[in-house]
Amino acid sequence: MEHLIHQRVKDMQITGIRRFSDVVARYQDVVSLTIGEPDFPTPDYIRQAGELAIRQNKTGYTHIAGLLELREAAGRFLEKQYGLTYDPVDEIIITNGATEAIAAAMRTILDEGAEVILPGPVYSGYEPVISLCGAVPVYIDTRDTDFLITADMIQAKITDKTRCIVLPYPSNPTGAVLDEQAVREIAELLSDKDIFVLSDEIYSELTYEKNHFSIGAIPGMRDKTITINGLSKSHAMTGWRIGFLCGPAYLAKEMLKVHQYNVICPSAVSQYAALAALQVDHGCTVAMKAAYRKRRDYVYDRLTAMGMEVVKPAGTFYMFPSIRKFQLSSQQFALQLLEQAKVAVVPGDAFSEMGEGYIRISCSYSMEKLETALNRMEPFVQRLTESVEQGGLQ
Repeated sequence: MEHLIHQRVKDMQITGIRRFSDVVARYQDVVSLTIGEPDFPTPDYIRQAGELAIRQNKTGYTHIAGLLELREAAGRFLEKQYGLTYDPVDEIIITNGATEAIAAAMRTILDEGAEVILPGPVYSGYEPVISLCGAVPVYIDTRDTDFLITADMIQAKITDKTRCIVLPYPSNPTGAVLDEQAVREIAELLSDKDIFVLSDEIYSELTYEKNHFSIGAIPGMRDKTITINGLSKSHAMTGWRIGFLCGPAYLAKEMLKVHQYNVICPSAVSQYAALAALQVDHGCTVAMKAAYRKRRDYVYDRLTAMGMEVVKPAGTFYMFPSIRKFQLSSQQFALQLLEQAKVAVVPGDAFSEMGEGYIRISCSYSMEKLETALNRMEPFVQRLTESVEQGGLQ
């Protein structure tokens, strides 16, 4: 019966992040810096709201778009933080995490042969959904622009088949952040074109030198922009699975259909917890962001001291150093680092072909864990450096 399975599904691969994590699981005494998940517990007041929802038996279905109170809170949050204006009644959908939001959006706007422009390296969750829709991913190489996409780069890739441009900034895996000028230039390019923008802003609260700027807030872009956000990274709520899918009413009503037949609605308990997260500000998110910044600075300083080439990330909690000078593929480097130093990182090729020659390090772990990992990594890197300087690796 296997021959009856859809070929596009058979062609899909489990993400490179998870595949390498499975390899790591076979080793003992490993310090893993692979998963992009906050190491902080969900703040007490959020967990207590979830517990209260259970005790009050608020465990049934909600509206398929999510609790109206939560949509209203999400709308206020997005307007206050980013100047985005979405009607909570018919322009905001609460999804089962940002991942489901991406899938619902793409399944709504893509059909056979449509092209989707993506900056590479890029998060591995977009291409499989694009391919399942019968659409075609079109990559822009950002390795020579510090991982930043520009209007000119987009212009060069636009064809009459271009349906959507994905702006995944702040970026996983690179930590790159588009500034306001770059976003406005992209908006100007697209202003007269029938092309959707999928703006994945799940890391928007984790920027350090400058605030995140949303393309959907620019006049003329609202009707063609799909904004995705959520609470997983900013509020340490990855397992609660709450995302926000926002778009103009004509589009949201269609995305709601796809969402409904995917999941009906997210967990009611998680929605009540998310409502508390947005209604009450106890300073937890600010404290977590400050910790991530400190960790980013520490890892960046240690890597550069080792002689590694790395662009200092302006957002997220990732570091994406180059390993090209070591004359190893990203898989070879990561596997040798795992075997010889007992440190796990993600091979860069997990983030498209343009991620080859890099590794991703998650800085979401504690300072103690980061220090241990980098102390193990330093002599490993030194040995590789000496080997290259002496005439190449064997």
